[in-house]
Amino acid sequence: MPPSELMPIGVFARRSGLTPSALRFYADSGLLRPAETDPVSGYRYYRPDQVARAVALRRLRELAMPLTAVEAVLAAGPEEASRLIDEHLAKILGEAMAARHKAALLKSTLADVPSRPIAALKGPVLADAVEQVLTATVREPGLPVLGGLRLEVTPEAVTLTATDRYRLSTRTLVPTEPATTVWAGTVDGDELRAAAAEIRRSPLVRIDATPHAIRLRRAGRREDQEDPHCGLLSEEFPDYRLMLASLGEATTRATVSKDLFLRALEDHPGERITLRLTDQGMNILPPGDADPDMPLPATVTGRTLSVSFELTTLHPAVSTALGPDVMLDLRLPDQPATIRSADRGDLTTVAMPVKQEDPPRDRHSHNPRPDHGGHRPRRHGGPGG
Repeated sequence: MPPSELMPIGVFARRSGLTPSALRFYADSGLLRPAETDPVSGYRYYRPDQVARAVALRRLRELAMPLTAVEAVLAAGPEEASRLIDEHLAKILGEAMAARHKAALLKSTLADVPSRPIAALKGPVLADAVEQVLTATVREPGLPVLGGLRLEVTPEAVTLTATDRYRLSTRTLVPTEPATTVWAGTVDGDELRAAAAEIRRSPLVRIDATPHAIRLRRAGRREDQEDPHCGLLSEEFPDYRLMLASLGEATTRATVSKDLFLRALEDHPGERITLRLTDQGMNILPPGDADPDMPLPATVTGRTLSVSFELTTLHPAVSTALGPDVMLDLRLPDQPATIRSADRGDLTTVAMPVKQEDPPRDRHSHNPRPDHGGHRPRRHGGPGG
């Protein structure tokens, strides 16, 4: 290749995002050898078609992949490479979760305070409730509490609550044994989500609390198995009870088949769902004027109303509802809507509508945030506190 078509190591480093020292290391390890090396100066040159391999190498190393695994991925075809990457990712995620459990356990022992039992629940019931309520969480830098689950225990009930500012889900469970204490804390949502698979397989789960974590003690576990520990978040959870108490009376109520509603949402081509409710039933309006409305058999009482939701807000609220029929309690088009089972009231979701002219919401943007005093986002006074 003519020298003019070769890149010196400094230029290649800028093109690939690798430092010259890293390029020398990968050359010595055989993963990325230079096209030519000056026999006198030892200076290294690279071809333009080596940039793609260098970029792939850098990205694989950013995943903390060892050199032997990187070499296997670079030598594999697309399907095998994808499988190897997934295998590596599963391994590091498992190691990270194990480390988080050990950290939560260590912090609980550092406090030198014995754990105290706070509740006992059926494992499958608790796992279902955790997965349902955690759909209302979001990962947001600076607001870790929005990724947590609020756990509140009284002698009569165990309440799980989560909010992402635009949606709030809460479910109340009856403990298997009456609790002997009143307790509340916000549990790390990621750790609780990972623990759900383990507690689902246990007929009974006893929850113990320490100042920094909860321990999920599973009945019938083997001696070589460790009970999950989930850390507690220190940030104050939004005052959701104040928001629920301030909700006005519903002006329109609709009862609709959950399966039919979900199918209509999934078939809808837009990112935003507009519902039109009259005494004749419920229609989902098309994103464009040319398409016909999508009618849904529903029992509607109250005033005629049109209300819009983001699909990413409405679909999880409907999909996690219990039972075959969903009840929607709607207020004004700019007020929170309540979504729950038509025959079971222990899981309730409050979803925030959007104005039809508003642009689609970016759930990871710094839109109006809740403070910790019960104030609601500016847009419509959303459920996230």
